[in-house]
Amino acid sequence: MNELLWSVCLLSLITLGIIFLLKKFNQPYLIAYIIAGIVLGPYVLGVFTKPDEIEVVGEIGILFLMFFLGMEINVPDNRSLLIKPIIAQSLKIILSMLCALLVGYITGLSSNSILLITILFMFNSTAVVSEFLKKHHTLQTTFGIVILNMLIFQDLLLAPVLTMLKAWNNEDFNVTSTLFPILLCIAVFYVLKKVRTVQEITLPKAFKAIENDHDLQVFFGLLICLGFGLLAEEIGLSAALGSFIAGVVVGRVKVFNWLEHSLLPFKIFFVTLFFVSIGLRLDIQYLFSNYPVILLGTLFVLVSNSVMSALIFRFLKHNWKESWYGGALLSQTGEFGILALSVAYKAGIIEYGLYKEGLGITCLSLLLSTVWIAILNHILKRLPAEKRDQFKITT
Repeated sequence: MNELLWSVCLLSLITLGIIFLLKKFNQPYLIAYIIAGIVLGPYVLGVFTKPDEIEVVGEIGILFLMFFLGMEINVPDNRSLLIKPIIAQSLKIILSMLCALLVGYITGLSSNSILLITILFMFNSTAVVSEFLKKHHTLQTTFGIVILNMLIFQDLLLAPVLTMLKAWNNEDFNVTSTLFPILLCIAVFYVLKKVRTVQEITLPKAFKAIENDHDLQVFFGLLICLGFGLLAEEIGLSAALGSFIAGVVVGRVKVFNWLEHSLLPFKIFFVTLFFVSIGLRLDIQYLFSNYPVILLGTLFVLVSNSVMSALIFRFLKHNWKESWYGGALLSQTGEFGILALSVAYKAGIIEYGLYKEGLGITCLSLLLSTVWIAILNHILKRLPAEKRDQFKITT
């Protein structure tokens, strides 16, 4: 018990200190959680030595995060706000593949490695981007909705991508097992399309009794959020997507207005554990031994993702200001990239060295993405006035 209390107290103390520092620079707190994980991890202080165990618990935080996003987001009635993200993400996949092929050609990587690099470019961090949009009050803007819907579409793609990775080196490859998640993704898209026309969902009066009982609220809320996640996982989709759908539906039920207040502490705690687990996985010794490759790779990811996304938004008729802003937001590789790396390594698709390098690049891109946004903003502010009016972004 003493060891456990020491670990939790040190985690709280270090996280608080970093949060106070980040608060002065108006940066998302998720960075504090990753840094706390690095400091307390097996490669620095050694307070936490088993990242896998914490990650399993921390993944519940992603379910809560997606559930709250579903409650807060207004599914747009405007069809273009649903079609634009699909076009944007489709273009992102094509550009990611071309970028990965270029990297593979220059470095002589295998086709398996090129496939994984493509996947890493495809997925951005829903957690980081959504928190950034909320913090800067742009989540409910038209452009914010387009970006968030792009991230949701990425999450829809997670299930078929993971299925493909698991079956990549499997002699018993079954086309049906790959097509099923894709068909489920299409079905979910149509469910969201139908929900956008529903203004309010009415439930029987018996549910109103929950409003006056806090214990019932907590466990009923946990059952909805985690239960939908479990259901989605069982039918072949990601649990995060199931929780998001639950949030979208619950957000249209006025009887459940208390849910956000009841579940918010759980969200903060479990999201913290998830990002702490990312920091725990960052091998400092390996990072220092291979820092040229990892730092160069991280910089390449931030720059190439920013440019690709900015060009896509410009193609969709957004002005340069919004395009560079969106490009900066989508500069990192996401938490689902870490999951794809783990699956690819366990399936024998990539070797251990590439797994560690990919993990280091993904963790650093998550850690540095908000810093990258600030750097881009600073550079654009120093441009001549006539160019700044065309290309500046705001944080």
